[in-house]
Amino acid sequence: MADDGQDGHAGLGLRERKKKQTATKVWRTAVDLFLEHGYDEVSVAQIAEAADVSKMTVFNYFGTKEDLLMGPMEEHVEDLARAIAERAPGASAVDAARAMVLRKITGRDPSIGLSKEGNELTLIQLINRTPVLARRALLWTVRGELAAAQVLTEETGDSLLSAVAAAQLSGVIGALMSDNHRRVLAGESPDAVAADAADRAERAFALVEKGLNGFAVRA
Repeated sequence: MADDGQDGHAGLGLRERKKKQTATKVWRTAVDLFLEHGYDEVSVAQIAEAADVSKMTVFNYFGTKEDLLMGPMEEHVEDLARAIAERAPGASAVDAARAMVLRKITGRDPSIGLSKEGNELTLIQLINRTPVLARRALLWTVRGELAAAQVLTEETGDSLLSAVAAAQLSGVIGALMSDNHRRVLAGESPDAVAADAADRAERAFALVEKGLNGFAVRA
């Protein structure tokens, strides 16, 4: 999920900070209303009224009703591709993906299923049971995997093995996130799940690394 904290405002001018603060306020208001009443039962007009802005202001920040919920999360679609593209010399694709996940775990990033906010699972359940949102989330997974495969293909020249590697790395990340959610839904506290998340990630990537050992090691 998107990081909607104030840290994201650092380095912005006053005008841009205010715009981002307004967008964050509208998004949080929309999420609260969707969680309380359901996605289909809430209108953009109701969101605007609850956020104390005009309907036009809402559409200035979010092009569609779907964007009101999903837009900020889309920032993470190409996280894996960026991590691979920005990895250091000597690092493999597996190294890059593992380091990215471990950073997210340390920061309790919502995109890896370890949010401290408390409403993340409810939000994911809402997305999964709303067909239009579930389709968009599925397309994100496909886009993210294709983006990672493209980065690897450009570097290695092997489109087949790049696609295989991207699918495996994307699968590990998805499995880790799903396992975090499963454990919380089973009654474990988010803190307890986070406590051994790094160890589970290490073991998961170690399994994949056996198959991808030596592939896409940056010169």
